[in-house]
Amino acid sequence: MDLNADLGEGFGHWTLGDDKALLTVVTSANVACGYHAGDADTMRETCALAAAAGTAIGAHVGYRDLAGFGRRFIDVAPDTLTNEVLAQLGALTAFARAAGTRISYVKPHGALYNTLVRHEPQADAVVDAVRLFDPTLAVLGPPGAVWLKRASVAGLRVWHEAFADRAYTPSGTLVPRGEPGAVLRDPAEIAARCAQLATEGWIRSVFGRPVRIQADSICVHGDTPNAVEIARAVRSALEAAGIAVGRVESPLRHTRQAV
Repeated sequence: MDLNADLGEGFGHWTLGDDKALLTVVTSANVACGYHAGDADTMRETCALAAAAGTAIGAHVGYRDLAGFGRRFIDVAPDTLTNEVLAQLGALTAFARAAGTRISYVKPHGALYNTLVRHEPQADAVVDAVRLFDPTLAVLGPPGAVWLKRASVAGLRVWHEAFADRAYTPSGTLVPRGEPGAVLRDPAEIAARCAQLATEGWIRSVFGRPVRIQADSICVHGDTPNAVEIARAVRSALEAAGIAVGRVESPLRHTRQAV
C-alpha cells in the first residue's frame, strides 16, 4: 500500500505543514505546482527533499486559486484547464529534474479533485493535459471518478486513492469539509480505519454503515495540524497488519509481509 501526502503547500513567507518530517514516513509526495499553493522556491526545495528521501513525486495540480487554496470550484473552459494543467506539469518537472528525479503521477487538488468525480468536460480536459504531456504518467484519484474512467480509456495508468483523515458517506464519497465530522483528528482511530481498509477493503461511513473503498494509495493531508503523528500511526498500523508500505508500481498489487 502506498502512503501519500500533500506537500509543498507554502507560498512566499507562509509555510504549511512539516514536509521534512512527513517525507520520513510517506512513500509518495503530492507536490503543489504553484496554482493552489507553492512557488518556485517551495517547489524546488520540496522536490530536492523528496529526491533525497527516495520518495516518489506527484504533480498536485489545481485551479488557479491561491487565495482560496484551490478549494473553490472554478468554471474554467476545458481548453484553458488543459493548458493550466500543462503549465503546472511543466513547472514541477523542471524542479524534479533539477533534483535528479522526475514526476511519476498526477493528482488533482481540492475543488478540482472533487469536480473531476462527475464533471465530464473538465475530466476530459485534465486527461488531455496528462496525455499530451507524458502518457507514461499515472493518475491518482477516487474510485469511480469520471476522470479516472476517461484516463483508463485514454490508456493512462490509473491508481485509486482513499483518505486517512476524511470521513466518507455511505455512497463512498467524501463528507464535505464544512459538515460536522468531515475531518478526522484522532491518530489511533485513523490508523485502525486504514488498517481495516487495507486488509478488508472497507471502512465505516459517517453514519456507521460499512462502505467498500478500492485503494492503491492512502492519503494523509499535510495541512492537518497533527499530520506527522497521523502518518506515523497509519504506517505503523499497516505494517503491524502485515501490509507492505511502498510506492505504487502498478494498480492493485499490494504485497503482504510475513507476520
